[in-house]
Amino acid sequence: MIELDHNAEMYSAKLKVVGVGGGGGNAINSMIARGLEGCEFVAVNTDAQALSKNQAPHKVQIGKELTRGLGAGANPDIGRDASIEDRDELSETLSGADMVFVTAGMGGGTGTGGAPIVAEVARQQGGLVVGIVTRPFNWEGKPRQAKADQGIEELREHVDTLIVVPNQRLLSIIDNNTSLQDAFRRVDDVLYNATSGIARIITGQGYINVDFADVRTIMQSMGEALMGTGMAAGDDRAVEAAQSAISSPLLEGVSISGSQGVLINIVASSSLTMMEIDEAVDIVYKSVGQEANIIFGVVIDEALEDKMMVTVIATGFNRKATAKKEEGKKQGTSMPFRAVGFDLQRAETADEMEQKIPESQPNVPLTPTEEPEEYVANNPGTYKKYDVPAYERRNVSHEVLRGGFDIPKHEEAEDKQEIQKEQEAQRPCPERAAFLRRIMD
Repeated sequence: MIELDHNAEMYSAKLKVVGVGGGGGNAINSMIARGLEGCEFVAVNTDAQALSKNQAPHKVQIGKELTRGLGAGANPDIGRDASIEDRDELSETLSGADMVFVTAGMGGGTGTGGAPIVAEVARQQGGLVVGIVTRPFNWEGKPRQAKADQGIEELREHVDTLIVVPNQRLLSIIDNNTSLQDAFRRVDDVLYNATSGIARIITGQGYINVDFADVRTIMQSMGEALMGTGMAAGDDRAVEAAQSAISSPLLEGVSISGSQGVLINIVASSSLTMMEIDEAVDIVYKSVGQEANIIFGVVIDEALEDKMMVTVIATGFNRKATAKKEEGKKQGTSMPFRAVGFDLQRAETADEMEQKIPESQPNVPLTPTEEPEEYVANNPGTYKKYDVPAYERRNVSHEVLRGGFDIPKHEEAEDKQEIQKEQEAQRPCPERAAFLRRIMD
């Protein structure tokens, strides 16, 4: 007889959601208010006042010495240094997590500078790390957008999968009467959908669940990810919701075709039918192609009534680019060396080049065989021999000095005339001319 382990909760995947900075803190407040279960919430901030108001049960004030609890002042460098200052506390807080979500609003100080450090610490603990961050609205200014882009690039280096939500794209799914507060709530909704879409499948809150190992396969070391959400009601809600998800404005017009892995989360009331699940998954399957690894989960939520929501997270878009970048780092350069004028496909050896020199040419030693003459300053005799061209003193043909190529006779005659003119021009000042020629030799 097989006995069931009633302490199975001990063996379930341990998920932690870390909100870094003001935007990240607002995101986890929204998740807590909406009842996202199965996750531990951690708020990380340099602002002691904002941290005290956060609903997360675990709080880490970073940069206590550096900022004295007054925030990072929209300076990512301070946010980064503050995270490094309390790196040990972050490490202790994130220990034991199988999966860590790092969420932040990029463009400020604490989130932009601190999120990459938090992700790095979480990954060093051995957890699967997923970054879910926002890019600023256009009206927030180019300096803030530039900071956000830099922070996103740094964060990308320390996460397994990165989902970037462009706030500006949200304007296409809200009407002209939407208030500022409601607009930012929509941002929190997107972050919630991304996090819950993954977490609910793992933690068993869904009616159809998958193993954590399956999710790890989809998301581990996958790089860039795209997320889309669609909601519809009525008889064709499954088709419409799935089509809206794969053509979501959040995808910024990018097709999910070519992705390596796809996670689909379907949320609906108990009226959901098996045929609707098949229709929704089939639409996504046809969009990504047969090579993609697809997993899906279903969550029953009676609050949706007649509505159905489909969330699609597609991963693995830049795996090849990331691999090439890492290979370039290992070799010490990201760009192959190209020598202008040389055929790297047919590089000549020293022996082959020596065979091209005509036999009539003398074998000129590479090192001097005569004892060096004693140098006497300001003695015209010292420089006299340098009045003779170098190739004549060395008893070497002029062609050899020009790379071993055949020189037309008229060009050689012109060269000799130029040399004679140069010698005549230098005769009024023989010492100076000889000195310059000696240096050239």
